[in-house]
Amino acid sequence: MKKILFLAPALLVLAFLSSCDKLDKLLTFYIEDSQSVKISSNFPIGQVVPLTPITVPTRSDEKFKNENTSADLVKDVKLDRLTLTVTDPNSENFDFLQSISLYISTDANDRILLASQDNIPTGVNTLQLTPTTQKLDKYVKASSYTLSTEARIRKPISRDITIRTDSRFKVTADPL
Repeated sequence: MKKILFLAPALLVLAFLSSCDKLDKLLTFYIEDSQSVKISSNFPIGQVVPLTPITVPTRSDEKFKNENTSADLVKDVKLDRLTLTVTDPNSENFDFLQSISLYISTDANDRILLASQDNIPTGVNTLQLTPTTQKLDKYVKASSYTLSTEARIRKPISRDITIRTDSRFKVTADPL
């Protein structure tokens, strides 16, 4: 009898915790976005160089509605993945790049690191950056955010290069 009295609360706690995980999975979805940026051939070598910022419209209200939620119910947004791919010219790779940091902001006062990569290997045309662990709720809930980039160039860029940025944000909403 004592065993049953001890096991019953433990089973209830386990059932509650597993239902919370299932509920979070039901209320979690992803927002994906792609942007392209052109890097000019006149960057100085060895210096950290800022690239032209890109304003990204979020269309988050539409995305939240498609997931049967709204901005006020979103409780957690994190960057799940950020990939850079050289798209033009096809023969180019990231040999010119030593390190890169991408920042996100909604105004001049709230710029934070979004993702970065140091010691970029040579011979690759796709990079998986290391995402931030910071909460990104206010950026994804805004009507738009700005992506800015700082890059350290390893070797001269002989021609303009186009890079596509593919991001995926993991969004979790409250049920009520």
